[in-house]
Amino acid sequence: MDNPEYPVPHAPVTGRAVLNWLEDTAESVRRGEVSPEDLIVLLGELRRASTACANASDWTLLAAREAGASLRQIAPVFGKGYVRAPAARLEKLHRQVLNSDQFLELLRRRESDDRG
Repeated sequence: MDNPEYPVPHAPVTGRAVLNWLEDTAESVRRGEVSPEDLIVLLGELRRASTACANASDWTLLAAREAGASLRQIAPVFGKGYVRAPAARLEKLHRQVLNSDQFLELLRRRESDDRG
């Protein structure tokens, strides 16, 4: 994985970045600089972003398995190292799609349908 020709991908957002943003936004709210309507719009944006992150996580789980990662290797990111959590998630995903490419296509179709 240290091959500079193929850099390791990283998530487009981190927990630290979100916390920093949240602290800044909370301060703006406390100062009265953000209206309730703005917060409702923000809530919708965050809900959509949360769904997008969950979809990205599911795609990465499928891709990791396809690349040869074992459930034991994946389990720690689900917490406590139990293989049941990623196994159950994979089982649920496989009811919809067979592989990560099909999942990506499913996401594209959903996005296209949402745009009308």
